[in-house]
Formats: sequence, structure tokens, C-alpha cells
Amino acid sequence: MTDATPRPLRADARRNREKILNAAVHVFTTEGLEAHLERIAKEAGVGSGTLYRNFPTREALIEAVYRNEVTHLCDAAPTLLAQKPPEEALRAWTRLFLDYVTAKYGMIDALRAIAATGGNPYSHSRELIQAAITSLMDACVAAGKIRTDIRPTDIAAALEGIALTSAGAEHRQQAERLLDLTLDGLTKRR
Repeated sequence: MTDATPRPLRADARRNREKILNAAVHVFTTEGLEAHLERIAKEAGVGSGTLYRNFPTREALIEAVYRNEVTHLCDAAPTLLAQKPPEEALRAWTRLFLDYVTAKYGMIDALRAIAATGGNPYSHSRELIQAAITSLMDACVAAGKIRTDIRPTDIAAALEGIALTSAGAEHRQQAERLLDLTLDGLTKRR
């Protein structure tokens, strides 16, 4: 009987994987999803063999980039809460959400293609994002800064709506105004 749990990566392998993912975000954002994978390896400072050992296909790399972006977004919630008052942490996190959506927007066709072939790049992303929003809102409620009649799912839906209508760098200012309007609507009435 074999153990299906993958072995943890060595520290150097983890660093290489992270460098590849960071380089892929940059290259895919600036050059598009059809950028040469060798370009990503060069930007990451690793050999092509290292890239292909970690990500045997372009689709595997794109899916990993997407999942990594979700993880970074969600991991930011507790960090922001530790550094800022809850309402400022929530506001800062919504800006990170816009960055995440802008990156995802550039990958949407590739993510759909992965889903069409039976992959599921979105598994758990909704739950992770919902948990991050919940933790931020719970902290704001505990501090008495926001209304208690708005659910985290309501904010998630609002953020998704803003993202759908204002995705892309050219709409960033409008998206931030819409975020401010939404967050101002959360403010506890006195």
C-alpha cells in the first residue's frame, strides 16, 4: 500500500517553486499566457528542467499560479488584522482582492480551458476567500465598526460584482470608488 500524501519539498525546492510561481505571474501579466515557459524559467533564475519537474504542462503552471494567488490573498487577512485596525484591514484586503481579480482576469480563458478538460482550478478557492472575508468582518463587528446585519456572503457577492464590472487595470479607479461605496455602506450607523 502506498501513501498518497506527497512528501514535503526540501527548502531549496520550495524556494525554486515559489520563484517560478512569482516569475510566472509577472511574465503572464506582461506577456500573456502564451509566453514561453523558458522565459519564465529564466526570469525565475532556474533551469527549464526545474520548471518542468514542478509543472509538467503549461496548464499545471497556470493552475498553480491561480491557486498560489488565492493563497496569498487569503493569507493576507490575518497579517493585515495584526498590523491595522479591523476596518483598515478590511479596506486594505479589498484592494488586494482587486489585484487578485485583475491577475485572474488575464488567466480566465486558460482557467476555463483547464476546467473544460476536467480539472478544477477553483476547488476550495471560494471557501478560502469566504473564510478570509469572514475573519475580517468578524473583527470589524467585534470592534463595533460595521453593521451586524450584513453577511460575509453579501460582501463576497459585492466584491465579485465590482470585479466583474471593473476588472482590468484601466478600470482600477472606478473599482476603488465602488469598493469605498460598498465599505462605507457597511459602516455602523450611530
